Amino acid sequence: MDYGVVSVSVVVFYPDQQLLTRTFNSLAAAGADLARVKPGISIRLYLVDNGGMPQVGDTLAALGRAGIDSTVISGHGNVGYGRGHNLAIEQVSSRYHLVLNPDVDIETGALVEAIEFMDAHPQAGLLTPAIIDDTGKLQYLCRQFPALTDLFVRGFLPRAARRPFEARLARYEMRAQINESDTIWDPPIVSGCFMLFRTDVLKMLAGFDVRYFLYFEDYDLSLRTHDVARVVYAPAVRVLHHGGGASRKGLAHIRMFLASAFKFYNRFGWKWL
Repeated sequence: MDYGVVSVSVVVFYPDQQLLTRTFNSLAAAGADLARVKPGISIRLYLVDNGGMPQVGDTLAALGRAGIDSTVISGHGNVGYGRGHNLAIEQVSSRYHLVLNPDVDIETGALVEAIEFMDAHPQAGLLTPAIIDDTGKLQYLCRQFPALTDLFVRGFLPRAARRPFEARLARYEMRAQINESDTIWDPPIVSGCFMLFRTDVLKMLAGFDVRYFLYFEDYDLSLRTHDVARVVYAPAVRVLHHGGGASRKGLAHIRMFLASAFKFYNRFGWKWL
């Protein structure tokens, strides 16, 4: 392992160019802050093109000037989210590896906070941050093991129709535990939009399970991580996430969501209520 490197993988498929540029600009700023505080650490970006990647030459050049080397992995077609990240994970030899979505802005001090936390807590194999939405509100993306009812209500019912289920959704989303100040150890499931791993833990797990094309790959990887290391929610690490749900993306995404849910429950056990 190269203990002086933090590797980052970003998988894109016809991304929003403006959001992607914002993500890379935030990575450059966070990387510059990390280099200032910990001058022995550098960042290497692996950009995985699953299709439709816009012109990013100028952006990657700007990252280079900020001290962030980059590798573009392309030509493999749309192999899915998890398999795309695995193409990068197979190549890395870093101490830490960050799985990052192309619609996430990293706060400037977030990488410093994350690396310092991981260095101080060797039992932590996976760190998830406080994830803020476009309005500045905390997103509750740490989860308990989902019942099918939870997924249906949260993903497909209109907001007004969710009122009878508010208590159970609050339990599923860990709203009583997750806040912007308290570190929480071992949330069962964390979001795939920002997952900072010890690379040796991620390698031990062989990355994402490639049976999931899209959706539930982060649920699966979170649960498997508990078998080999601890998972931690560290709210001193903050990011902004611009993501959206499957039900708002059309029928094709709903089909992929349901197919992945079937694989997930077949592996980890069915929970109806």
